[in-house]
Amino acid sequence: MTTLAGETTGQVLWRRLRSPAAWSETVDVFAILTAASLPWSTSLTAIFNAAFLICMVPFLDFKAFLHSLKRPICAAPIALFLLAVAGTLWSDAAWGTRFYAVGPTVKLLVIPVLLYHFERSKRGHWVFIAFLASCALLSVMSWLVAFYPGLSLKPGDPLERGVFVKNYIDQSQEFTLCAIALAYPVVVLLRDKRYWLAGLLTALALSFFVNMAFVVVSRTALVTVPIMLALFALLHLTWRSIAIISAVLLAGAAIAWLASPQLRKTVDTFSRDYRLYTQEKVPTSMGERLVYWQNSIQFFAQAPVAGHGTGSGYGLFDKVSKGDEWVHGVRVFPNPHNQTLHVAVQWGVIGIAVLYTIWILHLLLFRGDGLANWIGLLVVVQNVFTSLFNSHLFDFHEGWMYVIGVGVAGGTVIRAKRGEAKMGDAVPERPLASFLPP
Repeated sequence: MTTLAGETTGQVLWRRLRSPAAWSETVDVFAILTAASLPWSTSLTAIFNAAFLICMVPFLDFKAFLHSLKRPICAAPIALFLLAVAGTLWSDAAWGTRFYAVGPTVKLLVIPVLLYHFERSKRGHWVFIAFLASCALLSVMSWLVAFYPGLSLKPGDPLERGVFVKNYIDQSQEFTLCAIALAYPVVVLLRDKRYWLAGLLTALALSFFVNMAFVVVSRTALVTVPIMLALFALLHLTWRSIAIISAVLLAGAAIAWLASPQLRKTVDTFSRDYRLYTQEKVPTSMGERLVYWQNSIQFFAQAPVAGHGTGSGYGLFDKVSKGDEWVHGVRVFPNPHNQTLHVAVQWGVIGIAVLYTIWILHLLLFRGDGLANWIGLLVVVQNVFTSLFNSHLFDFHEGWMYVIGVGVAGGTVIRAKRGEAKMGDAVPERPLASFLPP
């Protein structure tokens, strides 16, 4: 078989195998597939990410890559992984438990790889688009499952109403990120007077919020949404616009509150869970968190410098659960549902310092204007605040949202800054809307 240029299929394949550009395109494709599969499947995410890493190898400039690892934004995530490995040496947990506890930190090693690749690739925006499109499709499935529960892959759990795959916490994290991330291109489009496209993206953003209001939403998302909206308003809007939009949002929230029993039920669980735990000693989600936070602080005080070691959490909580002060019915987990405390128990002040260094360095990376800066900043802020109630940097789904968001957006930002430095003028990064038809 020959091509139009007279080459056989084998010759074409061989030429592409020897082409750095072809390998770079393949790496981009697997990065896009990783982002697109994240809302749906943990297995596909792992497979596509492995393929992404493998395809990086054939034409990787190892000298340049190793040099890039010296940057603080790359070194800090690596340091947390190395601390987790070192922490196995002073832990009292079984060795299998210690190595298992190292696992959640391994994905942080992908951040430097993504940063390196997307400094050189111009296709970072397609990763964002793929994730947005995938979440939009998941939103449609969520509505279908809400009306036809039999379609769900997780039937039978009332908390998972409207959830097709995974769980309502992961789904709320995705929808929140997508909805608020769209605010930036909407504002840019309105300034450019491209009203129909701004309306389309606004409708898409509202569809995510409507789903969370009437189908299912996590309490963590309810807490973080106002913070993320306030961040956008302070960075990108005038005070007059903030006042107008705040009034509209308050009116919309009031309508959603009156119209959605599901939203009222979710908000009511805050006070209900606290009352049941404090007054009647009934184990609830909030009650469990209070138990774990109180005990985690005590564990941290016992070993404040280097902690109790990697994987020590379950043994510590299991021992305490056999005492009289433990609330009957509270389950035993290795995770205190707070990222700072989870790190503090295992690695003490050293771990906390590394964790906060990661967050601060990545926040500083996204100080400029442009879509990539906005998405990167939003990813970090969301992770920081949701980690008050969960260990989201170590959780699979939210952890990969952070890794992909920071890695792709960070690489895009660095590439744009280098382009500006070479040209000598500030060339603003194109927003997502600029890749769409006029």
